[in-house]
Amino acid sequence: MARITSLHEQTSPQTEPHKALRHLPPRDTASGGTPLSHAHTTMEEALDKGLKAAIAKSTAGLSPIALAAAYSDWALHLASAPGKQLQLLEKAAKKSAKLANYAATCATHPDAPQSCIKPLPQDKRFRSEAWKGWPYNLIHQSFLLNQQWWHNATTGIEGMTKQHENVMEFVSRQILDVFSPSNFIMTNPDVLQKTAQQGGWNLVRGWQNFVEDATRLKAGQKPVGAEAFKVGENLATAPGKVIYRNRLIELIQYAPTTDTVQPEPILIVPAWIMKYYILDLSETNSMVRFLTDQGFTVFMVSWMNPDAKDRDLGMDDYISCGVMAALDAVQTITLDQKVHAIGYCLGGTLLSIAAAAMARDKDERIKSLTLLAAQTDFSEAGELQLFINDSQLTFLEDMMWNQGYLDTTQMAGTFQLLRSNDLIWSYIIHEYLMGERTPMIDLMAWNADATRMPYRMHSEYLRRLYLNNDLAEGHYRVDNRPVTVSDIRAPVFVVGTEQDHVAPWHSVYKFNLLSDTDITFVLTSGGHNAGILSEPGHPHRHYRIAWRAKDAPYTGPDRWMAETAPTDGSWWPALTDWLRTHSGKPTSPSPLGSPLKGYPPLCDAPGTYVFQT
Repeated sequence: MARITSLHEQTSPQTEPHKALRHLPPRDTASGGTPLSHAHTTMEEALDKGLKAAIAKSTAGLSPIALAAAYSDWALHLASAPGKQLQLLEKAAKKSAKLANYAATCATHPDAPQSCIKPLPQDKRFRSEAWKGWPYNLIHQSFLLNQQWWHNATTGIEGMTKQHENVMEFVSRQILDVFSPSNFIMTNPDVLQKTAQQGGWNLVRGWQNFVEDATRLKAGQKPVGAEAFKVGENLATAPGKVIYRNRLIELIQYAPTTDTVQPEPILIVPAWIMKYYILDLSETNSMVRFLTDQGFTVFMVSWMNPDAKDRDLGMDDYISCGVMAALDAVQTITLDQKVHAIGYCLGGTLLSIAAAAMARDKDERIKSLTLLAAQTDFSEAGELQLFINDSQLTFLEDMMWNQGYLDTTQMAGTFQLLRSNDLIWSYIIHEYLMGERTPMIDLMAWNADATRMPYRMHSEYLRRLYLNNDLAEGHYRVDNRPVTVSDIRAPVFVVGTEQDHVAPWHSVYKFNLLSDTDITFVLTSGGHNAGILSEPGHPHRHYRIAWRAKDAPYTGPDRWMAETAPTDGSWWPALTDWLRTHSGKPTSPSPLGSPLKGYPPLCDAPGTYVFQT
């Protein structure tokens, strides 16, 4: 990969940082498959894009055309399937009879513990004992039976595309969740009980909570309690220096905490969708502190928070000005030592692309590769795939074209929809009906500190990876030449999380199908963020780990899970043990920065980009 000299122009906090990044002309749809920039947009195109951008503001970025297409596919195929219709009628009759029999049993034996349908394992809405009493048992059982019927009605229809089927099942579930009996005062026994105990004061507090949240949302303020967590004070406090800055990144080098360190430094590339400091959250749950305490030299990329003027930054810029520029700096400071590269979420995907390009070009500076909840094959990317089709992406691109970036609130809304019961309705019940406040914690404060994403980069990422799956199929191009993960020869440590709804672990596991190197795969408890942030001593944690040689036969994910016994505790020590096996003899720590080689310390960690809003 060609080295770009201008990337190494150092900029001080007082200097305009945008001069440190090369200016790339925008690509049009004909040359690069990405939407047109403002500069290349005709009046007719601007009219079309402007209309869809205006519609997007009222639909939270969801394309009504995509939803209409899914509905039409479902309705027309169901209308032409009399057998399926008869089956649904039969199921409706059986469920009605089942509910009637259950109601009769409850009337004659009110204390009977049985139920006619059990909620799904992840459904926590009806776990309270109060739901077992009359009439709430009948109410929630009726709802669950109805929910099951609609699942049957939207799935298993011959002729429908798989994505349209998934969309219809998802939409029907979202609509049903709105009308769940747990969401209403008069049909939620827990709320009624608390209202009676507190004389309605829970509802008064709930109304106050609602007004406060609405006021903060309108003013663009963070959630209640987030003000107690401040970056540089009780968040992102690991000591270090910013030793490099360009338009896109700040590179932080953390101070060593041991007398000797492993010779190979660690370069961490986090996702650019959120601030980097989830990996340096607080003193007690910081991966950075853990790694430095284990004798590693750690560097961290801190991404710039883009705005409208950054609209034409693309994936190539994030590779060259992000990963490669950081790698150049790390190598220079550590005297050309090979690097342990760690990528988290989108950062892991970007790092995989960069590593594949380096392997293609015989660049062997990466000693090992660690991917944390990162996908390289997007064929089974979870429920996010519901929002990935040509119609939806065109709609999203036009919304971004109008403003130059994807806003934080627009991204948050999508992720909340994927887990509406946990992230939306449970919040409404707890905060507004029960009148309680969930205490703010460091992870929640970090989650409220989101970043924007440039128009061109996000469009390329969604189209080239999510929609076309170019990386897995060998079509992804860096420097106008294809790259493939199978070229990577460095050993790889891959981590998936059991409850991940952003990067499902089955999708993360697919790295095994693409690679041709030794792989250590870890499956840890928790979700996308909490599973990765699993410091030693964290209660109720476990993980599975197994090593596969590059020439070993492939094992499917479910069989792998069944054959791999869980281990209690944090997976972090397993990572450091693995890194040590691929490291040399300990040596003296490197200084922070290298002024003589063009990398002087610019400011203290956590830097300046992390404060951009």
